[in-house]
Amino acid sequence: MENEYWYKVSDTSNLISPSLLIYPDRIEKNIKEMISLVDDVKRLRPHIKTHKTAEIIKMQMQHGIRKFKCATIAEAELLGSCGVDEVLLAMPLVGANMKRFITLMETFPQSEFSTLIDNPKMLQQIATLAEGEKVIISVWMDINSGMNRTGIVPDENAVTLFHQIEENPNLEAKGLHIYDGHIRETEFNEQKKVVDAAFVAVEKLKKAIEDKGGKVTDIVVGGSPSFPVHAQRGTVNVAPGTTLLWDARYGELFPYMHFKMAAVLFTRIISKPTQNILCFDIGHKSIAPEMNFPRVQFLNLPDSEQISQSEEHLVVKVKDGSLYEVGDSFYALPMHVCPTVAKYETLQVVENGSIADEWKVAARNQKITI
Repeated sequence: MENEYWYKVSDTSNLISPSLLIYPDRIEKNIKEMISLVDDVKRLRPHIKTHKTAEIIKMQMQHGIRKFKCATIAEAELLGSCGVDEVLLAMPLVGANMKRFITLMETFPQSEFSTLIDNPKMLQQIATLAEGEKVIISVWMDINSGMNRTGIVPDENAVTLFHQIEENPNLEAKGLHIYDGHIRETEFNEQKKVVDAAFVAVEKLKKAIEDKGGKVTDIVVGGSPSFPVHAQRGTVNVAPGTTLLWDARYGELFPYMHFKMAAVLFTRIISKPTQNILCFDIGHKSIAPEMNFPRVQFLNLPDSEQISQSEEHLVVKVKDGSLYEVGDSFYALPMHVCPTVAKYETLQVVENGSIADEWKVAARNQKITI
């Protein structure tokens, strides 16, 4: 049976608050759980947007994971510096990022970099850049499967666009990319039903492309919410990300997933403005603030209600304030861990109840060197 107080640090006297604690043993279990859900580790292409950390990338590499997905040039550079085999930059390239992408290719020739295309204008711009730089750029056609964020609708225009990619001498068509993060059913069978229904359009598009002489070599699909469904598909690459650290929101939404919480906020009471009101030092600058309350799930503060938050403060109402004093330490799970990690320069590594190391969140900013 797991220790109820697995998250606690035995000596917090030198621990700054707020801090983001990380638990490598739990990350290790999450990596193994990810691998257990696919029939071949080569089908995994985990996203690093959640952790942005070299040490966690290298933990995955030790388990045979060699392909990754990312959202920024900085994250792509971090992956290149770790020596991974393949890097999919899953963001449309615009402006200065187009040239930065070429610099990535030149700086890390041991890694294959690829990106997304979802419209003819972008295709022409990237192809012209590739021609000028005398390189071949690998691209995936990004499909809009209903999220309406990026991607081309899977219709005849998509068939035409894919053939244009294939026919361009400056581009290499890698396949199709689909992110279906809008599908979040809390029961697995219902999640599978909806995810599979959305994937039918992708299968039809693949057939339409190949009926006209094209070749869809590979498909990268999904994120953490749809990962267990697509993991069963057998013929696609899957790209979970939050699964490495997990968070309270996904833990509540997807109880059928068996990932461990591996990131915990350490905070202290900094004031008691009234008897039953506590103020903690985790404001907007310390945790993702874009969601409704609660912003965190306290692990050792029962019967509490989060009532307001500002840049440096989180105000919480409790039933019996006499139980708590200014300076008391608390632990809380982020409701949304991905943007929370980006607020910290370093992660405090907890092993056997003690701070054992400090890991740099190396790709938290827009750039590292490129």
